[in-house]
This record gives sequence, C-alpha cells and structure tokens, in this order.
Amino acid sequence: DAAFVGQGVVAETLNLSELPGWRTGGTIHLIVNNQIGFTTSPGQGRFTPYPTDGAHAVQAPIFHVNGDDPEAVVHVARMAIEFRQKFQVDVIVDIWCYRRNGHNETDEPSYTQPVMYRRIKELKTVRELYAAQLLAEGKVNETELEEMKKTVLDRLNQAREFAKASKVRDKIPTYSGVWKGLRPATLEEDLFVETKIEASKLEQIISVYDRVPEGFTIHPKLIKLIEDRKDAVRKDAGIDWGTGEMLAFGSLVLDGHRVRLTGQDVERGTFSHRQAGFFDYQTGDPWYPLKHVDPKQAEFTIRNSMLSEEAVLAFEWGYQSSDPRNLVLWEAQFGDFVNGAQNVIDQIIAAAESKWRYANGLVMLLPHGYEGNGPEHSNAYLERFLSLSAEGNLQVCMPSTPASVFHLLRRQIVRPYRKPLVMMMPKKLLRMRETFSSVRDLTEGSAQVVIDDPTMTDPKNAEKVQRVLLCSGKVYYTLDAARKAQKVDNVAIIRLEQLYPFPKQALETALARYRRRGEVSWVQEESANRGAWRYIDPLLRELLPDNLIKYFGRDASASPAA
Repeated sequence: DAAFVGQGVVAETLNLSELPGWRTGGTIHLIVNNQIGFTTSPGQGRFTPYPTDGAHAVQAPIFHVNGDDPEAVVHVARMAIEFRQKFQVDVIVDIWCYRRNGHNETDEPSYTQPVMYRRIKELKTVRELYAAQLLAEGKVNETELEEMKKTVLDRLNQAREFAKASKVRDKIPTYSGVWKGLRPATLEEDLFVETKIEASKLEQIISVYDRVPEGFTIHPKLIKLIEDRKDAVRKDAGIDWGTGEMLAFGSLVLDGHRVRLTGQDVERGTFSHRQAGFFDYQTGDPWYPLKHVDPKQAEFTIRNSMLSEEAVLAFEWGYQSSDPRNLVLWEAQFGDFVNGAQNVIDQIIAAAESKWRYANGLVMLLPHGYEGNGPEHSNAYLERFLSLSAEGNLQVCMPSTPASVFHLLRRQIVRPYRKPLVMMMPKKLLRMRETFSSVRDLTEGSAQVVIDDPTMTDPKNAEKVQRVLLCSGKVYYTLDAARKAQKVDNVAIIRLEQLYPFPKQALETALARYRRRGEVSWVQEESANRGAWRYIDPLLRELLPDNLIKYFGRDASASPAA
C-alpha cells in the first residue's frame, strides 16, 4: 500500500497502460495492504482514504477485500481475472491485512505502532480463522488440517535447503524458446562480427523515398532532406547520422528483425535529424517510410512516448526480453533525461545478468555534448555507466561517425549473444559534414571499437609522431580542426568508439604504429569528474607503464555543465 501510493513509477505505469504502443491487455495489480510502510503509518504516507485512489485517473476497477477471509480474496481475484480478460484493462485488488511480526516479519513494530500491534497480537491468524470455519462447516477434520500444515511446512523447508545448497552464479541458463540459438557471452569474446551489407540493399532501402503515397504532401522543409538521403546512397554524397541510422533499421527489417524505437519526440528526433515519420502538410496524415521497404519485411515501430523515462525504459527492457531478435531502442530526449530512469538502470539493466542470469539487448540512445545548452541539456552521465560496467554487463560506446552507428546497431542483432548497448549520441555532429560516412563505410567491415588516425595511414607520417591524443566522440573533430589550422603533423589522434568493454587489443595495435609517441594524453570535453577520464586513467597506466599519461579537459565540477 505504501509503495503503490508513494512510488512514482506506479502512476507512470498506470498512465502508460492505455497508450497505443504500450498496452499490455491489462495488468492485475495486487496490493498487500499492511496499513503500514515499514514504520510509516498511513496518515504519514498519504492523504487519501485508500492507497488506490490515484488509480481513479485511469478508471480501473478497484476491489477492496478482507485479507482475513481467504474465500473472499479468491472470489475477488477470479472477478479481477475475468474483468481483465474481457475488457483488456488494468484491475486493482486491494487486500486489507497486516504484518503480524512487522517489516519482513522480523522487525519490532511496537516501537512505532504500539496500540495497533497490541490489537494484532489478540487476533487469530488467517489459518486459525479459516480452519475454524472449515471445521464448523464439516469440510475437514483435525487430522486433515494437520496433514495440510505438515505438507506445506515440508515444502517450505525443502525449498530453504535447496536454496542454501544451490550456487546460482555457477549455473548458465539454457537458451530455449525464442532465445534458442543464442548463447551467453564471455568477457574474452571477440568483438569483431561482420555487419556490412550489399550496396544493392542500400538502394532497396533508400528507394522507399521514391514511393511517396499518391496525394501525400511532404512538408516543404523536408523535401531537401529526402533528396539528400537519396543522393547520399546513389551519388555517394555523404551519409549523415539520420541516414546511417535509417539504413541500419531498414537493413534489419529486411532481414526479418522487428525494430522498435520509443522515447520523447523520437519520430522526428529532438534535433530534427531523424524524420522517421512524415506528416501530410495539408491533412496531417502520417507516412512512415520504413514500414514500406518491402512487402515481406519485419515490422518497424516508432512512437513518441509520454513524458516518462523510468516506466517507458523499463517497458522496453521487458519488450526486448520477450524476443531477443527484435532491435528495441529507447532514446532520451536529451541525454541528461536518463536521470529519470536511474532506478531501472541500476537495479535491472546493469545487473540483471549478474543477479538473475537475464540477458538483454536493449539499446539506449543518449544525446551527449557540451554546446552551451546548460547543465540539464549537456551530459548523458557517461561516467555513471562506466562505473556500473563490470563482468561484461554493458557496452558503452561514443560513436564519432554515422558508419559507427550503422555497424553498432547491426552488431546488436548479428551477434549470437545479447548485451545492453549504451550509446552517447551527438547533437552538433548530426549535420557536420566532416563526420559523414561513405557508402563504402557501410558495405565493408564491421563496428570499429578503435579508429586510428586517418591522416597517419602512411608509415612515414606515423614515424613523425611524437605525441598521441586519445579521445572519444565530438572532441576528435575539435582537435583535428586545431591541428589543421596550426599545421601540426607530429600529433596523432586516436578515437575510442567503444569505452567498455575496454578495447585493449585494438588500442594496443593502433598505438604500436607510433614508436616515438612520447606522452599519451586523454582529451575530453567533460569535467574531470565526469566523462571517461577516471575510468580510463588506470587502464591506460596499466596498458602503457612506460609512458607519461596526461589529462586534458575541464576541471572537476559539481554541475554537469556551465
């Protein structure tokens, strides 16, 4: 009862229950109403008569039933099931009862509720009440009651002994059902997997823009976007971030994998780069091109969510668990908004495989970058995800090109195992031509965890290098622009596209080309206590014990950004 009225995610979940795209066919909420929250009395925990009063917003039927009457509880539960099955909406069963021995049945409740617990001590237990009723009705005798009790106690004791003897962490689950054919991953797993596609498939995907529905009026400002996307593939005019993502999604639905992307304003994208849905300029009718690439394709779903992070992200985690061959993505409107889902990330997404052996391939897209948007629109808390990373539980990436996004998204499905993917996505780079990829970048190779300096492919250039800068994401282009402006030719800049799992071997290979590298520095735009620095510093010192490791970035700051 205390959690139902007190936890915001309950209200979020109720509001989500009637929205197209998130309807589950109704949820049956069972409230164990102990009339106390740990040691908090109802008068301190809510101002409404019932903990269920907040559910009136969705007009869900609410049954209040006495927990001391087992037959009434069963009767109400059956009604709740029948109602849910017929009307496909939420139902709430509020079971009024109490904790006989306080919180977790081990607390001393009389410290804070002495009067209530004196009264509870005088009451007979549910079993005693029901046994007396059955005896009075002649349904059982004393011997049968004792046999029932012994049977239940034996089962409970056996379960306890089994739990004590079991070593859950040693047990690798058998992948069956929809998970058949997939397997667990190991920390030593080879990161390379082929994610390229044929140029003909790129053409098939992009040709959907040639089939605008008859009579459909494209918004005048979006006509050029469509033409640019077609030219990007057909004329190799440069693939931007929105096009790279669109081609990744299109390739997966053609291969029979459903793609589902949700979040606040995802249809157009917060920065108008995606435009996955077009709306008739005259009528407002929608057209989603990726739903119409091929008659035999898999389903493509994209939906703007309600203004919720925790409930929506939790829903998408569950949705991806139900079929690992779906690509399921959630995007934060700004990366900072992931704050609102921190409970789900900490308790479920980061730890589910370690705690319960639940694998999952959910993707989180988190816009990230310091462009003067203030403390609430700059930092997607890269440092938090890196601090949560252990035992190969996550993939934390900061792609610097559209091709990286393309291959990382395809890698999620192509690989024979599933891991959550956290992607720090750009804002400024979305339309920055220097970042654009070529057709060849998509039709060759795979996801690059490390990108060596493209200006140092010639061994003679590599020989000149006296200093190596390591970085991730947008800051690479800042450094490269300064290097060109100052005509510097003895500094190499290496990008880490993937920060966790740490790409040790790939980074070693890149660094080996620069034999006279001298100092190696980490450069980031985030404050010293944020971003990747405190995570990567000890890893670099272990990797390069003979090199001077330096940090270049903002000073430590309590605020995520100025």
